[in-house]
Amino acid sequence: MTAQTFVAACAGMRSGRDPVANRDAAVALVREAADRGAHFVQTPEMTSLVERSRAALFEKVGPEETDVTLAGLREVARERGVVVHIGSIAVRAGDRIANRAFLIDRQGEITARYDKIHLFDVDLPNGESWRESATYAGGGRAVLAETPWGLIGLTICYDVRFPALYRALAEAGAGMLSAPACFTRQTGEAHWHVLHRARAIETGSFMISAAQGGLHEDGRETFGHSVIVDPWGRVLADGTAEPGIVMAEIDLALVAEARGRIPALKHGRPFTVEVARSAPRLAAAE
Repeated sequence: MTAQTFVAACAGMRSGRDPVANRDAAVALVREAADRGAHFVQTPEMTSLVERSRAALFEKVGPEETDVTLAGLREVARERGVVVHIGSIAVRAGDRIANRAFLIDRQGEITARYDKIHLFDVDLPNGESWRESATYAGGGRAVLAETPWGLIGLTICYDVRFPALYRALAEAGAGMLSAPACFTRQTGEAHWHVLHRARAIETGSFMISAAQGGLHEDGRETFGHSVIVDPWGRVLADGTAEPGIVMAEIDLALVAEARGRIPALKHGRPFTVEVARSAPRLAAAE
């Protein structure tokens, strides 16, 4: 490996209702990835707890200072000397909960935090209904995090549908972007891969996203398919709905190459939006 190359791993999970069991599963996956040569390991959105009941969620979630998953992943980062990106955990934020990502360095220190900006409030055709804003407090700032190899833009799940966020992160210097997720099976089957390829192509960046997959204890079903996409839109690694590790070598020289071939980030121009209205129709002659 060089200053511009490293091995990234995505840890696909099926988190349940027991935070301690989820922590143990995440720690085991980080150890496995490190043993297989990974330098950077990412876990999915809601690594610590997948719980649809608002009451049960509040019973089990506390401040980040006491979160067992955060503590466990900080320890394994230090133990194995790897960078760990926690896709997100649920932490108390006043009368609501923050869906918060963390970047942890090789010494186990937290170097960045990001609270999910876009909240998933939708009604799906199969009858599923989600109102994240009823429980979660949305974030208000985009975050770039330093790694030993360059900057990574931290986003979470539903954020991936908002391309302006990724363009802003890339324009600010990110060569890597991420959207670790707990995507529903229905929306994942339709859009997961194409959204990741689109964000990578639009920005000339790597997309690295670990995912929850399978049927969870709270009854939801998630798509899985942790994915790593290169700056030209090629899928380098793709998981399944089963928990496990997918890995790929990241060569950041490909970022400059892709952006040189298609310099779309340099070609953006300000514009206004106008509505062209037709002239009023004349009344027919009598």
